[in-house]
Amino acid sequence: MNLKKISTLCFAASTLFVASSAMAWESADGQNTVSANVGLFSDYVFRGISFNDEDPALQGGLDYAHSSGFYLGTWASNYTGGSADDNLEIDIYGGFASEIADTGVGYDLTVLRYIYPGQSSGSELDYNEYLAAVSYSYFTAMVGFTPELGGDSNVDEYYYNLAFDYALPNDFGFTAAVGYTDSDRNDGTTLSDTYMDYSITLSKSLIGLDFALAYVGTNSDGEDFAATADAADDRLVMSVGASF
Repeated sequence: MNLKKISTLCFAASTLFVASSAMAWESADGQNTVSANVGLFSDYVFRGISFNDEDPALQGGLDYAHSSGFYLGTWASNYTGGSADDNLEIDIYGGFASEIADTGVGYDLTVLRYIYPGQSSGSELDYNEYLAAVSYSYFTAMVGFTPELGGDSNVDEYYYNLAFDYALPNDFGFTAAVGYTDSDRNDGTTLSDTYMDYSITLSKSLIGLDFALAYVGTNSDGEDFAATADAADDRLVMSVGASF
């Protein structure tokens, strides 16, 4: 099952250095498992853009998986919203992950719901995203489709991501990824319809904790998708997490 790969591609996770999930509970027949993770991040970066005004974010998730490949999970983070009460994001997702025969090719299909419980009345921002990923050896390719982004029936968005994962000596992990967003959200304006994001991450598990340092950013068009121009700047993001 490739849950960790598609999860890290989806969430703030989206910068590819979310704390890994360890198996905390397994049923006697080995068919069911539950895992969890929590992490402190120096910023909440989603697809190259800061969602927390470059301030620290506390993030965590809980996952259930069946041996068939079916899974369910939830993930949450603080973020900088439009009001004092709008500062929490909760994601709920479910999907199926498996491998094609004995080819070494894995696949992962996910439905994801983004929920913002503190949003003001009349400003429905919750939305769904549908994702598919294929992995082989060190590579994972993913595509996501979002109809009615932010509750707007006129705004659809596609996201593409290619990631490379490699185990370095001394148990260090290395991940490099590039993403591409193609969106309707700037239609009718002079702003760009697309932008690219990228990340390079070095990770290490030590004394029971997961540490990571990532360099993340976007091309110049990322400014057209950010709340402020600074939110799309290149930056270093540090994290420390634990698995349960």
